Amino acid sequence: MTEERNLLRDTVAALVEKHASPEAVREAMSSGRGYDESLWQMLCEQVGAAALVVPEELGGAGGELADAAVALEELGKGLVPTPLLGTTLAELALLAADEPDADALEKLAEGSSIGVVVFDPGYVVNGDIADVVIAADGEKLTRWTSFTAQPAVSMDVTRRLARVEATETSAIGTDPGLADIAAILLAAEQIGAASRCLDLTVQYTKDRVQFGRPIGSFQALKHRMADLYVAVQSARAVVDEAVADPSPTSAALARVAASEAFSKVAGEAVQMHGGIAITWESDIQLYFKRAHASAQLLGAPRQHLRRLESELF
Repeated sequence: MTEERNLLRDTVAALVEKHASPEAVREAMSSGRGYDESLWQMLCEQVGAAALVVPEELGGAGGELADAAVALEELGKGLVPTPLLGTTLAELALLAADEPDADALEKLAEGSSIGVVVFDPGYVVNGDIADVVIAADGEKLTRWTSFTAQPAVSMDVTRRLARVEATETSAIGTDPGLADIAAILLAAEQIGAASRCLDLTVQYTKDRVQFGRPIGSFQALKHRMADLYVAVQSARAVVDEAVADPSPTSAALARVAASEAFSKVAGEAVQMHGGIAITWESDIQLYFKRAHASAQLLGAPRQHLRRLESELF
């Protein structure tokens, strides 16, 4: 990882630690727009989070996919609701046009506009608060110049979903494989959330005393947490490879690995925390819901496994 990318990671992590405590996340997810607008502004102004993949000549930071992945991983650790994923994908969609809409890209890069890409109109992240909506079907990109949106109920209360429907559209160009890019970025976010969920669980087992000793000192729990650590690090390696060399195969592998690792960690976290984990006051229930909801977002693991199977046989 480059020095600049490490600095990006540290800066996003510092903002999350200072402004996105569990209490702040709960307040943000129940707000009118579903995210902390002041934190989003700081991420855009101090980090340039929304400008990472936009070329410098179009008002962006001229970064790479890996930069966006780093930012999303750090935000994923705290389950921080932001419009970064959708906005980044919308920018990549606009950049795929023969003549990119410079005005729309500038507004997205500065964070004053929110973007989304529609893969399934039945559930679109931040679809009801988006300014720039683009549909991708694997072959072509279509900009929805006019659309309607209705909030959709989700198990994961930290991620805002909506049902959207186009009323007026215009063609942009060829789909550069945005579904695969979305899968890789979502996988990076999942890895961040899985690692933090494991950290919280390890800390709880150090603090929770039973039979006169911390439960984390029991050999059985040590083995389980070691297995979880291996699962997260193994999945991280797969995701890192996909970020470095995006392809349909690496994207599918990243999603399967990240989804399985996060779901496994979240499930074990509930078991190790005991009954408290499923109470509203516990953050673990938020990680558990995020794990299972994210696994279904942009295609369930079994769909990605079928893609891999079709390439092998």
